[in-house]
Amino acid sequence: MISPLAARRAAAHPLLRAFCAAGLNVLLAACNQATLQQASFAPPSPQYDALADGAVRIPAVEAETLDPKYVKQRVRYPTTHAAGTIIVDPHAKFLYLVQEGGFALRYGVGVGRDGFGWTGQADIRRKAQWPTWTPTSAMMGRQPELKQYRQGMAAGIDNPLGARALYLYRGGKDTLYRIHGTNEPESIGQNVSSGCIRLLNHDVIDLFNRVPVGSRVVVLSEAESRAAALMSSAASEVR
Repeated sequence: MISPLAARRAAAHPLLRAFCAAGLNVLLAACNQATLQQASFAPPSPQYDALADGAVRIPAVEAETLDPKYVKQRVRYPTTHAAGTIIVDPHAKFLYLVQEGGFALRYGVGVGRDGFGWTGQADIRRKAQWPTWTPTSAMMGRQPELKQYRQGMAAGIDNPLGARALYLYRGGKDTLYRIHGTNEPESIGQNVSSGCIRLLNHDVIDLFNRVPVGSRVVVLSEAESRAAALMSSAASEVR
């Protein structure tokens, strides 16, 4: 025969177990909420880490300053141009370095603002590391404050040409256009330059190391950009 005390204890056990389970669920929910709150306040990781390039330190590119589509990546890119050709699509804001097998390395770029864009072909006749920058006469006419650099602005992290410059020539003459670096990641994907093609300093160093003097550069027109997009879309559907 079960005593009244034993009966009360037996009845209490299920209640105790239920109470403990409920308390544990509340505690776990609170812990999960705290974890979510901590994660939401955690700063995003840099998309490009800080880089030491000789005596110059190139700052990290924080994730919130650059659309992920402009991060360097290898993509399918069907084209009739030979491997080693640089193709600039100023309308999509991408630069492609054509590779074998229908692929390309794709970099995000900033390009010429309205009235300063250009299309056609050129070739790289000179390459420079941490180049000096000299504004053109037209630039100094528009911005007289640039006259202080008429003899050239010294190389460095604040120099408009950034870490590297590829000098573009057409018909043996300097076009005055460059493919160069920038320390303004927020300008990538924008129409901001006076016709030059700018990449992140990290990316222009990578490109500089991959292309020799003599490489061909093709800058697409808007119609050619649309055709290239259709070709890439068709290639993706075939995969």
